[in-house]
Amino acid sequence: MAKLFNLIKNEWMKLWHKKSSWIMVALLVVLLLGVTGIMQFVSGQMDQGSSQPSLQQEKASIEQQLSAKVDPITEKVLKEDLAKIDYQLENDVETIDPQSGEQYLIDSYGLLSIVVLMTVIAAAGIVASEFSTGTIKMLLSRPVKRWKILASKYVTSLLFGLFLALVAMLTTYLASILFYDASNGVLLDVKDGKVVEISVMAKVLKLYGLQFITVIVYATLAFMIGSVFRSSSLAIGLSIFLLFVGPNVVFFLRDYEITKYFFFTHSDLAMYETPFQVVPDITIGFSLAVLFVYMVLFLLVSFWSFVQRDVKA
Repeated sequence: MAKLFNLIKNEWMKLWHKKSSWIMVALLVVLLLGVTGIMQFVSGQMDQGSSQPSLQQEKASIEQQLSAKVDPITEKVLKEDLAKIDYQLENDVETIDPQSGEQYLIDSYGLLSIVVLMTVIAAAGIVASEFSTGTIKMLLSRPVKRWKILASKYVTSLLFGLFLALVAMLTTYLASILFYDASNGVLLDVKDGKVVEISVMAKVLKLYGLQFITVIVYATLAFMIGSVFRSSSLAIGLSIFLLFVGPNVVFFLRDYEITKYFFFTHSDLAMYETPFQVVPDITIGFSLAVLFVYMVLFLLVSFWSFVQRDVKA
């Protein structure tokens, strides 16, 4: 265990000796602050001169929509919105402003897609780059088992993803203070048919936690590709290709039963916090089980490829 810890420490230091790692962190901060600033500016321009409808007006509008024929998902969303409005009217409470810093924090989990991309690049290249630069033979000349070397690289990839996620969370929190006003309202949710008040920070942490699972599963996929193909450019290029193409394939094949067992169908667990799912009739428990099977398969292929195959730098 001590050797493995030292290997992880060494890989972590090697990672930060690369200029690309520092560039990714700096780029992440700049992108998050820049995108937030632009979003707030555009939103401010669009909201000029517009007024928010009253709760009674919103209620009447929803009831009118429900009187018409709507699909089951839309009907569920409208009924939950109606229940929240009734709760506000009965208890005289105000919900958080849609343009507030709190609402931005809740919605900001989607910006972790940038973290996913950067972690994929790091995970795909952490093994493949050793072969591309010819340093793999020197690395394997140490009296350490190959599986420990590979395990240290995998753990380092996940730690890098965790570090980027924490940087993203802190940056979005800073952006919420810089670009948005605070709200005194409460956050409402519907659980088991009842409207309840929930903590904004608890909601944010839950969404970020679910999104970080996406970081882990894509990092594992990219790590396997890098371990198998051993070409840094090919591993990174193929990983990014699958990152963007995979979800689109699921969308086009969503009506087929077999799509429920695709890796990309379950890679975004944050979808369970929204009423809309590309593939219906699946649960978060089923998604976690499918992802677990895929991750075990990815890791088995990675370790088999690295331990059993001949090394030719």
